[in-house]
Amino acid sequence: MFLHIGRNMIVRFDEIIGIFDIETTSISKISREYLNPSPDKEIVSVTEELPKSFIVCKNSLKSKNSDQNKTRVYISQISSATLLKRIKSANSQSELLCDKGFAEG
Repeated sequence: MFLHIGRNMIVRFDEIIGIFDIETTSISKISREYLNPSPDKEIVSVTEELPKSFIVCKNSLKSKNSDQNKTRVYISQISSATLLKRIKSANSQSELLCDKGFAEG
């Protein structure tokens, strides 16, 4: 399953490590430092508006040119609460399909 995180960007559920509220996490010096670019992670902004959340994802690309250990951090204008609601809604729809005998492909 996929989560829309803003501006035509989607991420797979199984790649998501965490979803964080920017306002509450940016209070911490450690969180602010984490959002700075570094060799072990890629920061991707998917907003031109005021950011409200950041989504930490593992890199699951299987290509010769990708760094398997690199983390990808998406900065989004969609609130962490809204993103969580989307995940819960998708999970409940998936459970409903499984209950009715449909399998995910």
